[in-house]
Amino acid sequence: MKAFTTGPFTGRHITAIIVAFFAVVIAVNLYMARSAISTFGGVVVDNSYVASQKYNSWLQEARREKALGWSAKAHRRGDGKLIVTLAGAPADAALSGDAWHPLGRRPDIPMQFARQSDGSFLSDQVLPQGRWRMRLEAKAGSALWRSEQEVL
Repeated sequence: MKAFTTGPFTGRHITAIIVAFFAVVIAVNLYMARSAISTFGGVVVDNSYVASQKYNSWLQEARREKALGWSAKAHRRGDGKLIVTLAGAPADAALSGDAWHPLGRRPDIPMQFARQSDGSFLSDQVLPQGRWRMRLEAKAGSALWRSEQEVL
């Protein structure tokens, strides 16, 4: 069987192959860079060195908060407001927090909570539809407790 050829393999052929190869590589790199920039959720800490110096104190605070034995569960009502059930906390506990979008595409929403007759807390703000995480902070006297969770 005879191979099908149209002529000799020349420098123009190898040039076209090399140009096509690098065009594909550059196109993929541009696409990946654009995707990375457009989905960047922000920084975790502004200064890594300063954060490393505070790390042990952050761990100590977390141990104190865990020792309180408090827990919270947040969920969205039909009208968009949040209900938070705070378990283990004293009756005089005050709750605040802010909702943040995990991809950083929407601004943070600071929230205050009012205690309801059943002991739960109701937010003063409506949380827009979508995926949100909630940073909660409860205070009772000198005790401070913090938590972060996804809002369902």
